[in-house]
Amino acid sequence: QVQLVESGGGLVQAGESLRLSCAASGDTFSSYTMEWFRQAPGKERAFVAGISWNGGNTFYAGSVKGRFTISRDNAKNTVHLQMNSLNPEDTAVYYCAADRRTTQPMRITTSAMDYWGKGTLVTVSS
Repeated sequence: QVQLVESGGGLVQAGESLRLSCAASGDTFSSYTMEWFRQAPGKERAFVAGISWNGGNTFYAGSVKGRFTISRDNAKNTVHLQMNSLNPEDTAVYYCAADRRTTQPMRITTSAMDYWGKGTLVTVSS
């Protein structure tokens, strides 16, 4: 099993940046594809970004590509999401998730994830 704890959320103004972190414990962190999802008020949880077990492959939702960067540090059992040029549409609870499957292509559905964190709230004001 893997326990995931997100941090780094907060209130920012449009155009600013935030860096989210997800700390993992339990099972071997490098055995998992790691992903970020978000859920805006009244909407379903949606894929944001994913990174392969060794960091060699990344994938982004179209709405964040070019603004967000996912990275991981297997030595520290952490995954990060650097979010730049934030806009009010990015307001959501952001969740870290782990997928046992490490082969490509990366799975990006909520049902495919094996473990979830409890989320961290990001609010972007206009």
